[in-house]
Amino acid sequence: MNQEQALSKLQATELEILLVIAKFCDENQITWALDSGTALGAARHQGFIPWDDDVDISMPRDEYERFVKLALTSFPEGYSFHSFENTKGYPGFFGKIYKDGTRFETAETRSAGCPQGIFVDVFPLDSLYLDSEKQKEQLANASKWQKMSYLFHSSSINVPHGGVFGALERAACCIAHGFIRLIVRDRNSLKVNYEKSIIKCAPQKGDFITNMAYTDDGILRYEEIYPARPVSFEGHMLPGPCEMNYYLTKMYGDWRQLPDPEDRHTHLPLLLDFGNGEVWEKKEV
Repeated sequence: MNQEQALSKLQATELEILLVIAKFCDENQITWALDSGTALGAARHQGFIPWDDDVDISMPRDEYERFVKLALTSFPEGYSFHSFENTKGYPGFFGKIYKDGTRFETAETRSAGCPQGIFVDVFPLDSLYLDSEKQKEQLANASKWQKMSYLFHSSSINVPHGGVFGALERAACCIAHGFIRLIVRDRNSLKVNYEKSIIKCAPQKGDFITNMAYTDDGILRYEEIYPARPVSFEGHMLPGPCEMNYYLTKMYGDWRQLPDPEDRHTHLPLLLDFGNGEVWEKKEV
């Protein structure tokens, strides 16, 4: 199996998981929408961005909490909900739905000892303070504790650059991992401190909302995403942000313009196990 075939099989498995989530949310009347690059793929390609290797969805915090509660007890057989609370080595303060019996193994998950399956990311969207100074503090706090959680769990962090600069970034992350392990005695304290940045209320019309785990995703008004509107994704009508053009422009700028070929990056993991005997492993360079 070559890389192109592995990506195609990965996208097919992720679509399978996404459709199970869509049916589950529909049956339980849970509000959600395609998020970030998955929303971009729907708008520009009517499906996956051809070189993209993941699927993201999001939902308002109160809907997310209801989704988690139901998913832990009644999600369809063959799939399972995973989070910081119930999965060893899991660093993110958001959830994932795994396809059971599969593996999506990265350098980060190996280092953290996290048994990660092929997944769809499920992000809660939280309200922000209206006061700009409080908002900056809120976002900085959330970002700090999420990054610390990644560094606590793994000494091998995916960094944005290659070459010498990337090597320096990886070395710095490895040093930071050791330091954070020394000062953070209780893993759960990371989540406790992260949650101090969250306003514990249901987001509503007029609120500024964002994905606190990835604050670079941008800030939007609640009504710029919800109520979600159907959009075509790989032949299926799924909910997307209601103000799709505004949403994507704010997140990506000229989103209709394809990136140059050299900027179309696929980030396949070290190992993919599709659970049916088919395994793809990245070749050492």
